[in-house]
Amino acid sequence: MNVVQPIRNVEKLKVMADYFKIRNRRNYIMFIIGTGVGLRISDILQLKKEDLLNTHIVLKERKTRKSNRVRIPPPLRKELTEYAKTLKDGEYIIKSRQGENRPIDRSTAYRILREAAEFVSLDEIGTHTLRKTFGYHTYKQTKDVAMLQQIFNHSSPSITLNYIGINQDAMDDAMKNLKMPWLQ
Repeated sequence: MNVVQPIRNVEKLKVMADYFKIRNRRNYIMFIIGTGVGLRISDILQLKKEDLLNTHIVLKERKTRKSNRVRIPPPLRKELTEYAKTLKDGEYIIKSRQGENRPIDRSTAYRILREAAEFVSLDEIGTHTLRKTFGYHTYKQTKDVAMLQQIFNHSSPSITLNYIGINQDAMDDAMKNLKMPWLQ
């Protein structure tokens, strides 16, 4: 199993968002929901128009079967409200071009993300990258690992910090700054 990383670089995030916005509005919405609320891709793909019309996304998580209620941040809410106007009632928001009304599958979501990642020269990208990116930037802004632990339903803060790449950043910094006088 390949390890995927969050997108740490804000400029690359902006370029990817613009890339999607210009090329395909549906893919842009998938990207901003994933990086904006931290849902798993399997949950994002099940969202329908009606899920975008309130201040919260309320769902039963596919993986855990637990109920979840996530507030939509104001900048994201504006985008989702506009997008919802283009959809019919009951329509999936990340709708496949094949079939009547069904969402894209996980492998298609992965392919879409890979293409944009290649555009900005990012490696270690997968569908979990969106969720990890949300967690990484939320942590950087709030430093509230306990809140993220609860959002992600993790059993310990160390699991959350590892998941969002903070532990990796700390290890990389320690190694980058390591003094080795015997090699000078």
